[in-house]
Amino acid sequence: MLRTHTCGELRAAHIGQSVTISGWVDTYRDHSGVLFVDLRDRYGKTQVVFAPEGGQDNLAAAKNLRSEFVISVSGTVAPRPEGTVNPKLPTGEIEVRAQRLEILNRSATPPFQPTSKDLPGEDLRLKHRYIDLRRPEMQRTIMLRHRMVKIMRDYFDELDFVDVETPVLGRSTPEGARDYLVPSRVQPGTFYALPQSPQLYKQILMIAGYDRYVQVARCFRDEDLRADRQPEFTQLDLEMAFVTSEDVIGVIDGLMARLVKQVLGEELSLPLPRMLYDEAMERFGHDAPDLRFGMELIDVTDLAKESEFRVFRAAADAGGRVRGINAKGAASQYSRKNIDDLTAWIMQDFAAKGLVWFKVEAGGKLASPSAKNFSESLLTRIAEKMAAEAGDLLLFVADSFEITCKALYGLRKRFGAELKLYDPSRKHFSWVVEFPMFAFDEEEKGWAAMHHPFTAPRPQDRELLATDPGKCRAQAYDLVVNGYEAGGGTIRIHDQGLQQEVFRLLGIDAGQAQERFGFLLDALRYGAPPHGGIALGIDRLVMLFGRQDNIREVIAFPKTQRATDLMTGAPGEVGMKQLRELSIKLDR
Repeated sequence: MLRTHTCGELRAAHIGQSVTISGWVDTYRDHSGVLFVDLRDRYGKTQVVFAPEGGQDNLAAAKNLRSEFVISVSGTVAPRPEGTVNPKLPTGEIEVRAQRLEILNRSATPPFQPTSKDLPGEDLRLKHRYIDLRRPEMQRTIMLRHRMVKIMRDYFDELDFVDVETPVLGRSTPEGARDYLVPSRVQPGTFYALPQSPQLYKQILMIAGYDRYVQVARCFRDEDLRADRQPEFTQLDLEMAFVTSEDVIGVIDGLMARLVKQVLGEELSLPLPRMLYDEAMERFGHDAPDLRFGMELIDVTDLAKESEFRVFRAAADAGGRVRGINAKGAASQYSRKNIDDLTAWIMQDFAAKGLVWFKVEAGGKLASPSAKNFSESLLTRIAEKMAAEAGDLLLFVADSFEITCKALYGLRKRFGAELKLYDPSRKHFSWVVEFPMFAFDEEEKGWAAMHHPFTAPRPQDRELLATDPGKCRAQAYDLVVNGYEAGGGTIRIHDQGLQQEVFRLLGIDAGQAQERFGFLLDALRYGAPPHGGIALGIDRLVMLFGRQDNIREVIAFPKTQRATDLMTGAPGEVGMKQLRELSIKLDR
């Protein structure tokens, strides 16, 4: 037997027992001919003592141990000597006095120590992921992911959802991002597409009568990466028939409450708060606002129209907006150089024309190089509208509505972190609902689906499809956690005529619709029930619950921002024989 107990299992109650434990050598210390080894596995660490009374052969062999050797040790559980108890370890009251040592495998000197306090660079960690995954922090995160997925599965099983696997090899359909394509060997010149989501399949399942579907689904999108995005990701995907938006939202409310209770040990007040999309954009400049702190966007366009300040007046007269935020008490923390850096940042990253700022002095007076362009009475009214107090820093962007949203959202998010305006351990859950049905694509000079082309409009907005699509609101809802979109869903179109009308608005004619989505359009003719669903990003949820700021920290084998697996070297070249079998010729 290679082990009777794990390295995190032994306690004072085991004193006197003969045990066998196995694991990796974490640390070793030679004290006057007695060797102490901390043996580690994913359950914890146990101190092992090699002493002369345990056998000279064992002691001699133990002196050859090095970090990350894999060993098995048999011995007797004993209390640690007085004064050597380690209260920081669950096994800190005991030690195993070795009587037999077996070296199961030796290790080369690792590129970094899994339990070192100094974290190596991410590239090194990803290249040697098998070492990185030994780190206790990584193991806790992977176990957190396991636990959260199990809670999800149990929850939906209790609600009578059916877990159905959908195909990984499917047809390429436009869903907002580039597909990963897989060439077919048996049908040269044709391609499968890896699923961006199981969207169409789960709608088919609703039409087929499986009125509650759920799946932990692997999805793939060939898009630019960032800290919270991967080319392959995992989502909790679900669909329900005979429901409204409120029904879907209610089910997810219950899931979040259970996760918070069982993972964080806290109670979550339900129902989760809701906010209309238009309100979110006005108040926070983003459709996934972080509601752990205030600093809302304040519109002063009406006052800008009374100003002779060219920057404000020009934006207001052109139909744009002048909006600002109040960084309470921040005036002394940001020098002129700091503000110049902020200005350069929003101009570069958000295409804003500039940043206008005021520091609030004693008595509420606004001080800034721009202040000379305003009358005292107008400055007073601006200060009142911004709820300004001495020590505050006011920042304004004058531009189109879209630019003011992006720039001020960026500033708000940055100030929230730099000024420590929220407790990073706190979780805030909310919903943003009733998104626009369409967004106008300036390049294509046509309408594009805000979510996807199968999203149903609000019943009261149906007529707007023909008269004013830009004002049409969708039965769409996003779950927002700490300023991240944690999930998104919609009520789907279940009427073939309405679906074809939406396709036409999106520039998809009848022939294209039949070619791309013919199977769905055909299915809608055979008694499709009203249905809707949602997909939750499991990677992102685990990142948030685990208090990580990078999604790669919660995925066992992630890709880099260049979509590369540094450990395996994927993507890699393939041989000419394989390419010929797939009828592919490289143009290079």
